[in-house]
Amino acid sequence: MLLRKDQLEASLHEEKKLIEDGRLKEDNPLDLSEGFQKLCEACRRGDLKLCQEMITEGANINARDRFDYSPLILASLCGHYEVVQLLLESGALCERDTFQGERCLYNALNDRIRNLLLSYDYSKSTDPLQPFAAHLTSLLTRDVPQTSDILVTAVGESFPLHKFVLSARSPYFRKKLSAAPETTSWKIPSAIPPQAFGVAMRYVYLGEIPVELGGGPGTGFSEDEILEGIDRISKHLEIRSLWDAILENDDRRLSRQRRTEEVEKGRSQLAEWLLNNVMKHKVIVDTAKADEVRWDSTNGIFADVLLRADQPAVDSPDTPLRIDQETPNGIPIGPASFPSSAASKARPPRKSTLFPVHRAMLIRAEFFLRMFSSGFREAQSTRHLQIIPIDCSPAVLDAVLTFLYAEKAEFPLELAIDVLFAADLLLIDRLKQKAAVVISTLGNGTMPPSSDKDVVGATSYSPAEGEEEDIDIYDVVRAGWLTRVPRLEEFGARYFAHRLEKYIDEEDFADLIRESASRIKGRQETDSIELLDDIRYYLSERFRLRFEEMGMEEMMDEGAEDAEHGRGPAEVKEEREEPAGVDIEGLSLTERLRETVESDGKGQITLMDGSIRTLDGEIAGDEFAGDAINYQILLGKIDRLLDRLKLDA
Repeated sequence: MLLRKDQLEASLHEEKKLIEDGRLKEDNPLDLSEGFQKLCEACRRGDLKLCQEMITEGANINARDRFDYSPLILASLCGHYEVVQLLLESGALCERDTFQGERCLYNALNDRIRNLLLSYDYSKSTDPLQPFAAHLTSLLTRDVPQTSDILVTAVGESFPLHKFVLSARSPYFRKKLSAAPETTSWKIPSAIPPQAFGVAMRYVYLGEIPVELGGGPGTGFSEDEILEGIDRISKHLEIRSLWDAILENDDRRLSRQRRTEEVEKGRSQLAEWLLNNVMKHKVIVDTAKADEVRWDSTNGIFADVLLRADQPAVDSPDTPLRIDQETPNGIPIGPASFPSSAASKARPPRKSTLFPVHRAMLIRAEFFLRMFSSGFREAQSTRHLQIIPIDCSPAVLDAVLTFLYAEKAEFPLELAIDVLFAADLLLIDRLKQKAAVVISTLGNGTMPPSSDKDVVGATSYSPAEGEEEDIDIYDVVRAGWLTRVPRLEEFGARYFAHRLEKYIDEEDFADLIRESASRIKGRQETDSIELLDDIRYYLSERFRLRFEEMGMEEMMDEGAEDAEHGRGPAEVKEEREEPAGVDIEGLSLTERLRETVESDGKGQITLMDGSIRTLDGEIAGDEFAGDAINYQILLGKIDRLLDRLKLDA
């Protein structure tokens, strides 16, 4: 519905007053911090790696700079599709009915970015924690698998709940259950309506407050009695924010802001619970003795299963925790006191880490949901906690648990591929996508390659001195194939295309092309090679973008015409004038390079007079001519590679 001008002005005035009174937060507040300025600059340049780092450090992606630009507007305006996608996936706002949202859509550089912005509705762009909150709320009504460990009864109703959730979210329950962890039932006073307690529990489990609170004829309580009961229970459980949320439930923007804040608070509380209970009490033992651990099912952190992750045999041992002596609440403490085994002096005994966890959070993974819903041994309740081995390292399992408990995917790039495989094993699609984002942003596939510091004879990309490759791109592409993540396949192709002069002659690259060709069952001569098609596309994009910026698209077509007429780079070069002021007669290529060239930072050789040497050592008139020739050289190398591999594509 379109608003009249006077209605819009009245709405904006009311919104401004709420912001000034501190009741409503701006969607796009002014931010002059250094971290936010770095994020904005990265969005202008299209630097995916720096964008991801700034987001991880906590920069507000919905703030605006002193010129009234948000990071999303800058990335859209400058045409950086991958950056726009990263910002949207991280929670950037783009609502059509707001000034900033319409501005972002209007300023988008092309239709591809505009369509991406339109595809992110409110539920996806503004509430990335919604799946986490929805899972927690679903625990209130889930019957299979059975995960509750305390039954709260009211007048005629019962509520199966989870002690670890109550302890994390309610200071009252935290004190009660820490003093008596063996408690399995609790009865609320009869004066409190069960409808009021139900609303309170829905709030604790991050559910939305219903518009109709209940009450009236046939319920046994009036609406006023239910409201009074909610007020009393919020004071009793020390969750006063519940009553404030009830009072603001009629205002859409205040209600939405309140819910966003509460979901974030709930996520933080569960993350703190994970750190102070699960991670704090994990047990490290010799792998040979891991199955001998006995952890009482009645324990102070309410864990109901143990997950086991084994360290690689080459890892150095950590100091294990004592498991043969327990405190009254059932949590092992102290250094290990097992008799030492006759381990080899050359190799220390292998270690395993046991994580005491809760099935209620594990079933966010489809793997555990199926396991605990079945008749398998792991689904049975026993006196001591079941030990379930997981095929990954302790560091990777730590990252997986952090995601399941707190919807956080904060792990270093070196762990990302292992996390990807663990998420694929456990059927956690959202974590797979998060790992792919970490790889494809911190791996930085769109940044231009650096040039070799030693320019003598350098005609291809190689890392600068002291610079190392962030990732093994071959592992990334194969991981994308094995885990069925198209984003990684696209990232690998883009990464190769922007550094093709480095990889094209490597035997590993040829092996990868063979693998890509063999992925087509019953391959025919007319079938293309998917990876190679993508590399060609991004290679064309890599060179064409530079020409389009200068209005020189026709240079690409000239290079193609030269190839069609059988003229290679050498013949094209002979038609160009030799650069003035450079005496190259009688000098070898190496001597000429030493006297007349420097690196330009794009994998090219630049003569002191501004002329360019191409990848085959020939002289081009300028940078753009050099790019056109280099493009044809790389395409020719691809064709020769296919001939050598006897592949048609």
